[in-house]
Amino acid sequence: MAGNSDRFVNQIADINTDYTKWYTDVCLKSELCDYGPVKGTMVFRPYGYAIWENIQAEADKRFKAHGVSNAYFPMLIPQAFLMREAEHVEGFAPEVATVTHVGETELAEKLVLRPTSETIIGNMYSKWIGSYRDLPLKLNQWANVVRWEKTTRPFLRTSEFLWQEGHTVFATPEEANADALEMLEVYKELANNVLALPVLTGVKSEKEKFAGAVATYGMEAMMKDGKSLQSGTTHYLGENFAKAFDIKFLDKDGTHKYVYQASWGISTRLIGAIIMAHGDERGLCLPPPVAPVQAVIIPIGAAKNAAVAEKSNELKSVLEKAGVRVVLDSRDQSPGFKFNHWELRGVPVRIELGARDLEAGAVTVCRRDDPQKFTVPIDSVAEKIPTLLGEITKNMYRKAEEFTKSHIVPVNSLDEMEKALDGGNFCDAYWCGDRECEDKIKQLYSASSRVCHGDQSEVHRHKCVCCGKQAKKRIYFARAY
Repeated sequence: MAGNSDRFVNQIADINTDYTKWYTDVCLKSELCDYGPVKGTMVFRPYGYAIWENIQAEADKRFKAHGVSNAYFPMLIPQAFLMREAEHVEGFAPEVATVTHVGETELAEKLVLRPTSETIIGNMYSKWIGSYRDLPLKLNQWANVVRWEKTTRPFLRTSEFLWQEGHTVFATPEEANADALEMLEVYKELANNVLALPVLTGVKSEKEKFAGAVATYGMEAMMKDGKSLQSGTTHYLGENFAKAFDIKFLDKDGTHKYVYQASWGISTRLIGAIIMAHGDERGLCLPPPVAPVQAVIIPIGAAKNAAVAEKSNELKSVLEKAGVRVVLDSRDQSPGFKFNHWELRGVPVRIELGARDLEAGAVTVCRRDDPQKFTVPIDSVAEKIPTLLGEITKNMYRKAEEFTKSHIVPVNSLDEMEKALDGGNFCDAYWCGDRECEDKIKQLYSASSRVCHGDQSEVHRHKCVCCGKQAKKRIYFARAY
């Protein structure tokens, strides 16, 4: 973990006065990533990629419990495939990177680098599905995608990023839509219990839905600047791609029918969500389930005290056996330097052991999520630290949830909306459902609809926040990444 970047310790911008620079500083100086040589691309450094590996492992086991199998599909897609679903190609056309030549030879058929894989997977499903006995089919792939973004920011929006995309196929529309909703709940549980991230979930507006979907369901997380980060989406695709790629099955009644599909995805922007929802003036604050290092042991005066060095090594072994991802920092640096180094990197627990601790038969423990320090008997470390990690995850969720709830403001007029947005809040509003009002809010305040509220029971009692007509939806508006 050591290296040239150590000189950056404590050189991150003030989170309260320059949030944008603070975010970039944290990404770079905690060694999560670096900029790639091609504009808009990003290199994952080992520490950042380890976070993604942990997210991936937690998500993957949940997918498999849902009956999903992993597969992999080619990155190169015939350009003609995108043209088959009109709404889909229109939605992605500005971002698609096209391959036209191999060496000096022009390709007879242009290829695109996948912006998403509905089309190529649809093509394969048309070959694989023939009968009702082949359904349901539930596949997922962990892959990279390319979308040529104009404005980029590490993890949040890059020209190439990593994600998973699930593509499921059913005999009925009810099953397909249910799958999209079920996977939304899987994502929500992952966000809450693994990332310590409270989220708002619900259906998106027609304007904000996925290109080619019948309905899109979103998961929105509030960042510390009051902006929303779309952290996952699921889509009910209906028969749209089935008709475009002729995906039919022979049903029990002897007739051929089109299948119904759903798709769903989360990406490495979840790392951005973790940074911005939990980070502070000292840098990262990582939820224990995804932290590459869950505990760091810092021996005090070990160079002059062999017993401290020996006991530190014993503690590392004990914690590893207890299932804790632990590092022993025995570098020739001051304790204060090491404290700052690991605080910047968001390690949940710091364990200090010096001669006095050894004499007392205890270690000093410091939590990253809370400045308190306390002692733990050395003989209890293997039991206490895993329990403590669970408590930290819950506390991080509680703090983020309190922040989110305190920054959701009911608004009944555009003036109230402007004040709420400028104050770093989400707006809980009623809306007529017309695109014109949605566009006007975007134009006036740079805010967009995020997801519909889970409680629509009082809609008939309210007017649209924008035009004053009868409301049809209760929905959240926010500025967003």
